[in-house]
Amino acid sequence: MYKKSFEIRWSDIDANRHMANSAYLNLMSHTRTAFLQDHGFSLMTLSKAHLGPVVFYEHIYYFKEAFLGETIDVSLEVAGLSEDGMFFKFEHNFYNKKGKHLAHCEILGAWIDLNTRQLTALKEELLTDANNFPKSKNYKVLTKEDTRAFGKKPQNLEL
Repeated sequence: MYKKSFEIRWSDIDANRHMANSAYLNLMSHTRTAFLQDHGFSLMTLSKAHLGPVVFYEHIYYFKEAFLGETIDVSLEVAGLSEDGMFFKFEHNFYNKKGKHLAHCEILGAWIDLNTRQLTALKEELLTDANNFPKSKNYKVLTKEDTRAFGKKPQNLEL
């Protein structure tokens, strides 16, 4: 399990004086970036490969509140990759300093080619690195069908 520790700042709380949902998203993003950096997917490497990550969804479940000044841990586990590395699924968990589970999030995403703006498979070297990511107990090989598991499709406005 990959973990990062954070102190909850004034800018992380909302009008209810607990951690705001936007702060959860920001801390998960920071944790993912650090994880990728530590596993061969540095910003420089991604830039040279013209790759960027895109998030399809983030499902967050909140269990307990977190407050200003508290230190929390945000974990990351890889819960899925497609065979070509195009799709990825991460699980984040939030814990307080006593180990109490504060929140859980499941994230599904993919890689895009920043030149064509199209989804793309990982090149061989990055795919090897991705296949060596530590995996969660819930790990599965992802398919395109997994990206449509909830049946959501765009519905444009008629203008």
